[in-house]
Amino acid sequence: MSTAVNDPDVTIDYPWLYWDTDWETPRSGRFLWGHVACYTHRSPRKEQNEDAVAIVPTSTHSGILVVADGLGGQPHGNLAAQTVVETIFEFGTSGRGTLREAILHGIDQGNKRIIQAGYGGGATLAVLEIEEKHVRPYHIGDTFIIVTGQRGRIKFQNIAHSPVGYAVESGLINEIDAIHHHERNLVSNIVGTPEMYIDIGPRIELAPRDTVVVASDGLSDNLYVGEIIETVRIGPLDTAAAKLRAKTIKRMSNHSGQLPNHPDDLSYCLFRPDPKHPSRQPNMRAPLFIDGRKS
Repeated sequence: MSTAVNDPDVTIDYPWLYWDTDWETPRSGRFLWGHVACYTHRSPRKEQNEDAVAIVPTSTHSGILVVADGLGGQPHGNLAAQTVVETIFEFGTSGRGTLREAILHGIDQGNKRIIQAGYGGGATLAVLEIEEKHVRPYHIGDTFIIVTGQRGRIKFQNIAHSPVGYAVESGLINEIDAIHHHERNLVSNIVGTPEMYIDIGPRIELAPRDTVVVASDGLSDNLYVGEIIETVRIGPLDTAAAKLRAKTIKRMSNHSGQLPNHPDDLSYCLFRPDPKHPSRQPNMRAPLFIDGRKS
């Protein structure tokens, strides 16, 4: 199983879903008309990873990347993250409607299932729709999505659904103050509540060397945006993903007080187009891997 996703020259043409798992290194491969690299690992202060990630091809030219972050401090955050990821996968591969409709229905139905389960858990969510040389971001809560060019120009960055996120967007505080703010982990929008709303970003055309980052706040709470961009914008995507892991884990172990230090579950997916890579029809009959186990 590991050779299927650790080799950047191997094509991922069937769905992968992961939760409650720890990877020592990122996993990468060819995906649709580009490359993808993902990583997920529990916080150094926790015994369980409450994040969930998914790589889901839905057609020759389209697919979905998902990162869900189970809400800490509430019961069964891991189940909430798992539920919404599974439901997005279910709708995304159903073949009904457009991919955008499938994602929206998947999120909405996942939210309803979490509420109906009654275990009190919630999750934040980041989803990337990939279709015909374009991407569209969706997010709920303080997950992180950014699209950057090779030279570091930001083409898109989402706004965290949190008091601190809104304060940064309005210019009341800067990024450095925000990342050290004592209320940074307060969120105002989560999956698992009747009030949930979906923030839909613009449809963005990707240039050949653009890179997209979709991540839980374990990344953005420990690295500044500029650090993330400088790490991912150049070099092979699997190398960039490995460097991102090393920098973030090092930062989580730093206790100087001057640099960010927020130990947390860490999950991210990177995507970069490759014009030389031919698209392939996804093999939906292939074994579905869930948490590293065949389903």
